[in-house]
Amino acid sequence: MYHLQQAMGILGGTFDPIHFGHLRTALELYQTLDLAAVKFIPCYQPVHRKLPIASPEQRLAMVRCAIADEPALQCDDCEIQRQGPSYMIDTLEKLREKHPNTPFCLIMGIDALLGFPSWHRYEEILKMAHLVIAHRPHYQLPHTGTVAELLKHRLVHHAIALHDSLAGNILLHPVTALEISATEIRRQIAMGGNPRYLLPDSVYGYVQEHGVYSISHI
Repeated sequence: MYHLQQAMGILGGTFDPIHFGHLRTALELYQTLDLAAVKFIPCYQPVHRKLPIASPEQRLAMVRCAIADEPALQCDDCEIQRQGPSYMIDTLEKLREKHPNTPFCLIMGIDALLGFPSWHRYEEILKMAHLVIAHRPHYQLPHTGTVAELLKHRLVHHAIALHDSLAGNILLHPVTALEISATEIRRQIAMGGNPRYLLPDSVYGYVQEHGVYSISHI
């Protein structure tokens, strides 16, 4: 019988740019779910949205700037190193090779959950990871359809279920509601506004130094 390690959080995305909404969600879930860490995994090429404004290397650098002083949060460049379309199932398979006995908790919002059946090989994702759905007040869950069926059979109500098996469960967990938009941050920067207190000063400093979101990009 193998011994399970402490569960690890995984938070993928474009992070264009990373902001306090991402960071606060990750830190809260790290604490309340007793995770070993939360890995931020910037994608190389998103498959469910348009291409980011910042380059993969810039987005990776911004994530590293954002979490440099928080040991609970880690950065993994596996999708950027792999290049091509960033499919989460491929990432989870590679992580499983490195961490065969570690439960993975794939963190996503309600909107991502509702679109989850459109993800590449989504059923196999649930064989590789649990889903942790970070929700805000007044969220709505479907009563019919694929997501409703997944919740019916896989929903758990206590974090211990994430540590007792490698994958397959879905946990809904409230987080602080920080309605921060990366699109709005980019617009503000392009127009000469000051986005301070929406994202870390270190990230804004990087943006300014490298001219990441100039008006020609927006």
